[in-house]
Amino acid sequence: MDNFILGNSLDSYKFLGNHKAEYKGEVGNSFSVWAPNAQGVYLVGDFNEWNETSHPLENMYDSGIWSIFTTDLEEGDVYKYNVIGCDNVSRLKSDPYGTFSELRPKTASIVYGRTDYDWKDEKYLQEKNKKRLNNEPMNIYEVNLGSWKRKWDGGFFSFEELYEMIDYVKDMGYTHIELMPITEHPLDMSWGYQTIGYYASTSRHGKPDQFKAFIDKCHENNLGIILDFAYSHFCKDVHGLYRFDGSPQFEYADPLKAENLGWGTVHFDLGKPEVNSFLLSNIMYWFREFHVDGIRVDAVSSILYLDYDIGDWRPNQYGGRENIEGIDFLRRLNEVVYENIKNPLIIAEESTSWPMVTSPTYLGGLGFSHKWNMGWMNDTLKYMEMDPVYRKHHHNLITFSFMYAFSENFILPLSHDEVVHGKKSLLDKMSGDEWQKFASLRLLYSYHMIHPGKKLLFMGGEFGQGLEWRYAYGLEWQLLDREQHAKTKTFVKDLNHFYIAEKSLYEVDNSYEGFDFIDPHNEEKSIVTLMRKGKDEKDFIIAVLNFTPVVYYDYKVGVPYLDTYEEVLNSDDEKYWGSNQTMKNADLVALDEKWHNKPYHIKIKVPPLGATFIKLKIN
Repeated sequence: MDNFILGNSLDSYKFLGNHKAEYKGEVGNSFSVWAPNAQGVYLVGDFNEWNETSHPLENMYDSGIWSIFTTDLEEGDVYKYNVIGCDNVSRLKSDPYGTFSELRPKTASIVYGRTDYDWKDEKYLQEKNKKRLNNEPMNIYEVNLGSWKRKWDGGFFSFEELYEMIDYVKDMGYTHIELMPITEHPLDMSWGYQTIGYYASTSRHGKPDQFKAFIDKCHENNLGIILDFAYSHFCKDVHGLYRFDGSPQFEYADPLKAENLGWGTVHFDLGKPEVNSFLLSNIMYWFREFHVDGIRVDAVSSILYLDYDIGDWRPNQYGGRENIEGIDFLRRLNEVVYENIKNPLIIAEESTSWPMVTSPTYLGGLGFSHKWNMGWMNDTLKYMEMDPVYRKHHHNLITFSFMYAFSENFILPLSHDEVVHGKKSLLDKMSGDEWQKFASLRLLYSYHMIHPGKKLLFMGGEFGQGLEWRYAYGLEWQLLDREQHAKTKTFVKDLNHFYIAEKSLYEVDNSYEGFDFIDPHNEEKSIVTLMRKGKDEKDFIIAVLNFTPVVYYDYKVGVPYLDTYEEVLNSDDEKYWGSNQTMKNADLVALDEKWHNKPYHIKIKVPPLGATFIKLKIN
């Protein structure tokens, strides 16, 4: 209890919330809740016909932590807390530490005792913990569970029914699944980012143990699980954390710091010790109890800055716009995870140029393991939306990211945020007629794969989803009946497996030692030629990317060895719905003439709106 009040608890979920308990020889349930300014707290539910005063909680040692032991509730019963606030207003609140809730629009917590789930992923965890994650392939499939597939009546698929997705993702060659927030939330439209139950996996798909089994199944198939969390803000629904005890208990007392008018939410008071205990314990809960492999922290910028995406704001004590306690919280979050969890992924969605996001805290960094590269994403998609005839005038959009590619440990996101709110699907963003759109999409994915950094693609992108993502509907799986979509999926699958098979594409992913500009400057033809290198000096991939619909013959490419090369993948192959401008079975013999600052060169055919991948031929 003392650690919680001091802000040092990492396991407050073990004594707050609902737990099976025994007291004076009787077996029942304990309920504990933090409400420091409440005048009174009562347990209510069907068990007492929602009587607002029959089951009072005791303020333990005047600590602000209220508790009750009762034998009146059983597994599966619903409950809330009737909190009489410091303003003398009665509010029915869900349990902040509740592990299971009613399906929306109902809002009560459900008695769900912690179980000793029989995990079967020990071998997976042992193997993962031996690895250096930055030197391993990471190709993430981002998923909203509620709209990967949806039942005809609008119902959700259960965790067990979603095992089908695990098989699909494994077959497609991804290494991780990133789940958009699966914590309990009242509004589908928020996609889970406006959370009510930070300790509860959403009842939309089943019970907590069923979610554990889903994660176990992912690990059985060698797939890592990353969960999204929004620790910057929470929703203002009356049954949630907002004004929990009648005061700004979880949120800032200063309205200028508390209110996020753009999102209609409030910010956590990250300077309050008990809020730190609540959030840090939450992180530990998901790592320890659910064996997740990583977390992605959403909207980090709104934690770092006092003026981020809001109107009026007040400078910090030094006159700046930085949120001092927010910075301290993020550093502590990362330190806590690294001290307690082996090989964690802690990913920041940080949309500004804040420095050293992935540098260690002892060097002055924030301490995240990875950061989403939003600059790469914005520049790349802007470039791909242009008519190819204009691209030569904007060549820097496709090459500038190489200048800062190793300033952080980056993940390259083609995420859900880019296919909603009128932004169009990735396929529909591409310029030109139908053939050009599909060719450009394959080219985009090729560039995505050859570029330094880990990879992320939002669901549906792998087969060329036509419509924007719609949270209330499943993906357009029927499109796979059309040749161009089926062949796009085949290309993405082959590209994913190619990435896993070729160490040069990931083994030295955060250093210029694993990268070579062969020729990034051919802006007139809008061609970029790059090399990715592994630890073995002869382990490399050369990629030639052509961002125009023109075929080039006898195109000269500088190479490091006087040897024979071969094309190993071509996005223009007819099996991918391309025009088949390939070099299948052709020996590309190096010529003893310098080119592109290399001692030798080869002559190749460059596909239209396409990418060709070339490596040394092994005899």
